[in-house]
Amino acid sequence: MLAEPGVVEGRGPEPLLKVEGVSKRFKVHGRTLHAVERVSFSLEAGKTLGLVGESGSGKSTLGRVILRLLEADEGRVVFCGQDLAKLSAKELRARRRDMQIIFQDPLASLNPRMTVAAAIEDAMVIQKIGGSAAERRRRVDELLERVGLPTSAGYAYPFELSGGQQQRVGIARALSVGPKLVVCDEPLSALDVSVQVQIIELLRQLQQELGITYVFISHNLGVVQLLSDTVLVLYLGEVVERAGAAELFAQPQHPYTQALISSVLKVPAAAVDRRPLVALPGEVPSPLSPPAGCTYHPRCPFATSRCREEKPLLREVSTGHFAACHYAEEAVVRVTPAGGAPLAQQVAVGGS
Repeated sequence: MLAEPGVVEGRGPEPLLKVEGVSKRFKVHGRTLHAVERVSFSLEAGKTLGLVGESGSGKSTLGRVILRLLEADEGRVVFCGQDLAKLSAKELRARRRDMQIIFQDPLASLNPRMTVAAAIEDAMVIQKIGGSAAERRRRVDELLERVGLPTSAGYAYPFELSGGQQQRVGIARALSVGPKLVVCDEPLSALDVSVQVQIIELLRQLQQELGITYVFISHNLGVVQLLSDTVLVLYLGEVVERAGAAELFAQPQHPYTQALISSVLKVPAAAVDRRPLVALPGEVPSPLSPPAGCTYHPRCPFATSRCREEKPLLREVSTGHFAACHYAEEAVVRVTPAGGAPLAQQVAVGGS
């Protein structure tokens, strides 16, 4: 049988994961690409942090920096009380047993020359889990059943499976070493909607049973709202808003968050509830040359001269709710329950 969780590191006064002022930049043809800028947050064991934002906002880069698949240029990542940057290669390999990732493209993440069973068992061999090949194979069979696949799927090659089955294999592989933290890098984007629902329920069930902590990366706000305890909104690599999921979706404070929520397609309960779909204005600026002041100001309908000149700080606008907007307390979108008034009612802030 798979081991059930015991005492989980990170429960108590210290969070499981702390990200402190992390930045990641890349050199592109002699210029600097600002992928992630000064991101900070903490995450308790057994909880889910949602990372949202448009493509190019730095979500996946941040996920890889957290796992030290990419090295941070500034700041530090503290996991289970250890600064990951200070670990030797041997120590990091041992710690990777506690940190795993589920990739966006399940087929591309699996070796086409390895059977499903071999792919799942491979991590156990590297981490020296299981006393014998027979014992590891029994664990592989248990993992396949846990993620909703028959044990016979272990004999298949990845290309012989559907997209949903491939993603279940990716989840089983991540679980094979008994991780405490799993970074889910847009694990639903390549799947049909019906399959997405199955994977969402599987992730929730596994968290309840095993106490796993998730960093869930997605541009699908509906899924993030459903799965997350806390949400970080990224724009051009910077955190523009952070709050509990219920608070953020009920009372988004940053105009970018408001625009993201307003752009979500909702199926109305009745014709009277129908509302126009609001598209985000403009294009995301180049991270090679981010705008001065507030990076969102070229697209913000509420931008003032102050926004163009002065960079807003991420500040607490209400208990546990942070926003990087000069006018955050005035720029409020009130989200009404299903069947009520239109989703977003903009309140203009500042002058032009």
